[in-house]
Amino acid sequence: MAEETARVVVVGAGAAGTLVSARLLDSAVRAGRRISVDLIDPARCTGRGLAYATADPRHLLNVPAGRMSALPADGDDFVRWLSRRAGRPFDPGAYVPRGIYGSYLVDVLRRSVDAAEGIATLHRRCTRVVAVGGTADADRVRLRLREGGTLDADAAVCALGNLAPGRGWVPEGLWRSPCFVDDPWHPGALDGIAGDRDVLLVGTGLTMCDVARTLCAPGRTVHAVSRQGLVPLPHAVAAPVGAPAVAPGPVPAHGDLAQMRREVLRRAAQYRRQHGDWRPAIDELRPHVTEMWQRLSSADRERFLAGTLREWEVSRHRLAPATDRALTESLRSERLTVRAAEVIAARAGENGRSVTVNLSDGRSITVGTVVNCVGTEGRTRELADPLVRSLLDSGTAVPGPQGLGLDTTAEGRLVPAAGRPAAPVWTLGQLRRGNLWETTAVPEIRVQAVELADVILDRVHASLSV
Repeated sequence: MAEETARVVVVGAGAAGTLVSARLLDSAVRAGRRISVDLIDPARCTGRGLAYATADPRHLLNVPAGRMSALPADGDDFVRWLSRRAGRPFDPGAYVPRGIYGSYLVDVLRRSVDAAEGIATLHRRCTRVVAVGGTADADRVRLRLREGGTLDADAAVCALGNLAPGRGWVPEGLWRSPCFVDDPWHPGALDGIAGDRDVLLVGTGLTMCDVARTLCAPGRTVHAVSRQGLVPLPHAVAAPVGAPAVAPGPVPAHGDLAQMRREVLRRAAQYRRQHGDWRPAIDELRPHVTEMWQRLSSADRERFLAGTLREWEVSRHRLAPATDRALTESLRSERLTVRAAEVIAARAGENGRSVTVNLSDGRSITVGTVVNCVGTEGRTRELADPLVRSLLDSGTAVPGPQGLGLDTTAEGRLVPAAGRPAAPVWTLGQLRRGNLWETTAVPEIRVQAVELADVILDRVHASLSV
């Protein structure tokens, strides 16, 4: 009797969805098992999501090319792809435009589709999934589509990537104003901003840095504000040579937030003295960040989110040197200003072409556009996304620790509400932040994609053989 074909639905065709789809096909080929993968996303493009859809060549990866392979077992794959594209050896230390990385992810998936011919298939569907839940058969999952139809599968993966930006700061006078850009990564969101009017960017993280590069121009001032006014620090222009004379020692096995913070600062200072650069001290902690996060008490995690978080982020998520140089020049020429302040109120101008914003530092500024650059909303219950809402409302999922993302098992399967059976639904990336914290970048997502593919393939074929 011919083997039954397993059906897996991947919701979201950005980086996470593309990688897990590719790895499902790869895993099927290795195991000689038949599988059909439905990759569903309303966007027409695949592999780009919000992060890699930008066409502005000034928007660079904030990690060197040599560390951005989509294949955890082949760290040089991206550099080889760039070399073939350029027709010459490519510098693994270069920072590549994000749009090019999106093209690479498309090719990664294409290679997996080609290699799986005759064993596994991929079906790309351009629609939106608005609900996911279990069926009467606990081994299956049902997805409801925007148009009203349903799709049953043996397993589903919610690869939603970065969800909507945080909006808790937006005052009533700004929310429905034509001068407000809620999501700068929405296609064409920045195209209609008048070139002769000042702009206010709320948030001073990586999103602000990219948007400022697009909007800074002669004759206009781009104002950027955030609660602490901290901007991401740059990567070193060149990697330091040599090694520290004395290793900093292992991450402490126990400790509260204050102790951990002191230890990180101590290690950074030791590296600076012995190595001339504090950055390696932060980078070497990366494999341990999840363990450090999980050791913290709930109260310490809340203290971290309320205060220490921004200090960590500007050191951990750094800027490409070219982006830092451009921002420094914009600050020097006063085309860009960065201050510590929060938005208190806003009122529209009489002509509807401007808005006056009151800030917590006592200033009032009048601009043509206010852009939301605070980054994705972390607290799951604040999200209006219909799929996330349906997962929570149905009890198929519950918020993760500290209300971040969705609660998952160690293998990434959604934890249901008390008393409900677990549906065959998994997730990766951003939605695992509450459990893992360090889970939003390609080096983590590519590993999760491989692990998830193997777990799901084993699970669905075991259920089909019963």
